Amino acid sequence: MALPWALAVLSLLPLLNAQSSSCVNFTVPITNASLDQTSGKWFFVAWAYRHPKNKQSATSFQSAFFYLESNHTEDTVLIRQYSTINDQCVYNSSHLNIQKENGTLSRYYMGRENFAHLILTKDPSIFMLAFSPQDKQNMSLTFYADKPVVTPEQMRQFHEQVICMGMDKSEIMYMDEKKDQCGPLHKQHDEERKKGKDPKSPKEGGK
Repeated sequence: MALPWALAVLSLLPLLNAQSSSCVNFTVPITNASLDQTSGKWFFVAWAYRHPKNKQSATSFQSAFFYLESNHTEDTVLIRQYSTINDQCVYNSSHLNIQKENGTLSRYYMGRENFAHLILTKDPSIFMLAFSPQDKQNMSLTFYADKPVVTPEQMRQFHEQVICMGMDKSEIMYMDEKKDQCGPLHKQHDEERKKGKDPKSPKEGGK
């Protein structure tokens, strides 16, 4: 399953030409300015999954937030993700590879490289990732924001893109920030980083 991670954006020129129609261009190149804009903390808001296995796995996801840190030299992005799955906190740290010309990010999961197209609207506080947008049977779209609760206008943009890709609103699943169980682990990691330490393990679980 392509777990939530993220980015999408353009540079100063692309930002001026940010997508205004409901159907966005999936091949907008990624630039350093794009990566800088999407660095920081993000909340996983919603997703629409067409693939049956992904949809089934998605039901166990309750909430998630993550941090993105880009490396312009190596064309990678470090993602530190805190997910609440079946009432338990799961922490994962990994790197995403950037294909700037193609406008995609990728990461290996279960021996396979998964690609996602970065989508940025005129609103810099949200972005989306489109997986397999040309595959009607396996496509998916994920939605992220810098706050756990989005405005009606921000949600409208997500809904428009879902419909544009050929999916239906009934295929959307929403995260519930109130079910987050990662507060204690996140606080522990913050304290460790303030002391100059990194979390001991790339993956941890527990309430």
